[in-house]
Amino acid sequence: MNPYNSVTVYSQRETIPGHFLMVLQVPASFMASHPGQFVMVRMEKGGDPFLSRPFSIYSAYSHGSNTYIEILYKVVGKGTEAFSELREGDTLKILGPLGKGFDIPPTGKTAVLIAGGVGIAPLSFLAEYYRKNSSGTDVICYLGAGSSESLAGLEKIEDLCSTVKISTDDGSRGYHGPVTEPFKEDMDRYLDDRTRIYSCGPNPMLKSLQKLLLNRTYACQVSLEERMACGIGACLGCVVKITSDETGEGFMRVCKEGPVFDIHRIHFSAGNGQ
Repeated sequence: MNPYNSVTVYSQRETIPGHFLMVLQVPASFMASHPGQFVMVRMEKGGDPFLSRPFSIYSAYSHGSNTYIEILYKVVGKGTEAFSELREGDTLKILGPLGKGFDIPPTGKTAVLIAGGVGIAPLSFLAEYYRKNSSGTDVICYLGAGSSESLAGLEKIEDLCSTVKISTDDGSRGYHGPVTEPFKEDMDRYLDDRTRIYSCGPNPMLKSLQKLLLNRTYACQVSLEERMACGIGACLGCVVKITSDETGEGFMRVCKEGPVFDIHRIHFSAGNGQ
């Protein structure tokens, strides 16, 4: 039995240069999608790209009797370039929702989101969740990108958060430098045990964040961006080294046991961070 669903492209547009927002009409079961989960997507009739590509879920919602999910992505190769050429009415194959999403406490004082590039996608879905289900939580975002022209998802996250602090590598907007630096300046504000930190972005960024939080008690969950072939844990192509209370050090599959992990438990090494 093929677990993939055939779905329709409802709309697609280029939001900023090289970044696209694709809206897919999907089965009603996708309304159960949880922030931090992802989908595997491939072309309807095979061809190039032959392998599926993983994408974080940017949003999931219903309108009338229909269900939709949004995918925010950057064109980085032949596969994503092929997806960017799809138009309204085209079809794709999709598998999901997959993986372990963010652990969201029923009550909280502050949620701090730290995003790099298209790592904003799962964090925007998380901010939406807080908006709908925990109006008493203050949601703050630190958003980093290479330049002002590559700040993906900015308009949406500004609408969802009380504060958005921007960083760019070239200094063209906001802080001139990595997104972890403005957070470092503010981190003593987030010592309350009802504060939760969530992050997604390139592994070097997450590794820097891990160093900042070393030997501290901050609760921080991160969504890892790893190459995947199957998305269901069968191929073992996305394993990372993790420390577990039950088994000690070992390897876990980002697609199955993740993609969300406690930042204090990840071993960033040549295989998953450098």
